[in-house]
Amino acid sequence: MDDTAHEVLPDDYAICIAGHGSRDKEGIQEFLTLSAKFKEREPRRIVECGFLEFAKPTIDDAIVKCVQDGIKNIVVIPGVLMAAGHAKNDMPSEVLSIARRFPDLNIQYGRPLDIHPKVLRVCSDRIESAEKSSSRKIQRSDTLLMTVGRGSSDPDSNSNIAKVSRMLWEGMGFGWSETSFIGVTQPLLPEALDKVIKMGFKRIIVFPYFLFTGILAKRIYSITDDSQQKYPDTEFLKAPYLNYDDLIVDVFMERAREIPFGLQNMNCQMCKYREQVVGFEDQVGEPQAGHHHHVRGIEGHHGLDHGHNHHHTHDHSDHDK
Repeated sequence: MDDTAHEVLPDDYAICIAGHGSRDKEGIQEFLTLSAKFKEREPRRIVECGFLEFAKPTIDDAIVKCVQDGIKNIVVIPGVLMAAGHAKNDMPSEVLSIARRFPDLNIQYGRPLDIHPKVLRVCSDRIESAEKSSSRKIQRSDTLLMTVGRGSSDPDSNSNIAKVSRMLWEGMGFGWSETSFIGVTQPLLPEALDKVIKMGFKRIIVFPYFLFTGILAKRIYSITDDSQQKYPDTEFLKAPYLNYDDLIVDVFMERAREIPFGLQNMNCQMCKYREQVVGFEDQVGEPQAGHHHHVRGIEGHHGLDHGHNHHHTHDHSDHDK
């Protein structure tokens, strides 16, 4: 049972939603719409949003705007799907820096969406909408689901994409499912599609496990179109990404509510910055420091501490968002 089901975010807390940012204006607008939906839910509460890079306002700007009408308590929610380097390291680093400037403020940092039944429900809805867009009657047993993640240098985050893929496979009854990525790690989407085509499925549904559009999401759809031309005997369907669905807003609101009550624990058991994960042993205990200072607030260009001392190798392909 959800521990936050009966909790209410105290009235004297403001909400700040921290986004990654994108060079894609459509992606930025979708994130701003998500923030507006928070405000619709709680019109009397101060709600602001800011970006880590490529867009304004910055996270710093958003937190400063939250300090209105004597507000001293601010919950910062990482507006991302998975706990990889941005949520574990860069965003907390930004918030810690601000907290040092405003020692009288109580700024508490939460966790991202992670794997949640409501998020999986939205995934299912998006995949079903792709199926309904086709006039061909193809059974799910004859369909392969290709779930595509952003890709990270953090194996914990990458493994969660594989878990989502597996849960959708079994829950929806597909004939097979594969996981691929659009950058940083393997297998990359083009190579993955070339391999699975040999399995002989009549239909392949490509599902970008992304919150919003952007350069990478659009690249996924372009690669899918190329595969359709390359393999005309197989039907390729493009499922929509998650976007600002009401169920997504529900989960973000849960994340906000759990913060003041200390319920926002991340999964530290497989975190390469805290535990000795195979192949990443030398990164345990590295200092928490941001890596986005050079693109903070640049438009169109390249308790706070949750118990981790985080550092990460910056995923440069994320600059293509």
